[in-house]
Amino acid sequence: MGGAPSGWHTGRCGPAEVLNRVALQAHAASLAAYAAPAVPVLSPTMRPLTAYLVEDSPLIQAELIATLEELLPLQVLGAADNEAAALLWLGQAGHAVDLVIVDIFLKGGSGLGVLRAAQHLRAQVDPRRHWVVLSNYATPDIRRSCLELGADRIFDKSREIEDLIQYCEGLVQTLPGPH
Repeated sequence: MGGAPSGWHTGRCGPAEVLNRVALQAHAASLAAYAAPAVPVLSPTMRPLTAYLVEDSPLIQAELIATLEELLPLQVLGAADNEAAALLWLGQAGHAVDLVIVDIFLKGGSGLGVLRAAQHLRAQVDPRRHWVVLSNYATPDIRRSCLELGADRIFDKSREIEDLIQYCEGLVQTLPGPH
């Protein structure tokens, strides 16, 4: 991914972040046991999925990026821990990605604010971008709000990592060929 994007932070992690990290590692380990090759082989007519991550925890950012890039033909092109940094990066025409993964609670702003702005970004920058929410707070009300704001899917961090990976596998199959 290159150097640390603007919006990254360092610091000590709390118990919830440690639990999320352990959960991501456990999901990755269980999925790796089932995978024949760690990363599916792309045919010459396919290209990897590109993604942008909006997540406030640097530990979860690192673990999620490592998990997705290990298990999928996917490349994370950038990440932010707050709404403003995410919207700045995503609003630039040269920053095309296939998938944006958004957490609800961020260091500044919220994932709901990112999704609200995504309605404009879809029309102005890239209408083919897929928007998913990955949150520990995937309650029925949050899911409904996210769908109303244009999220394609909502996944619970603690229980639906495998579903997110399957969703991404499906996206890879639908991508147009190499640029």
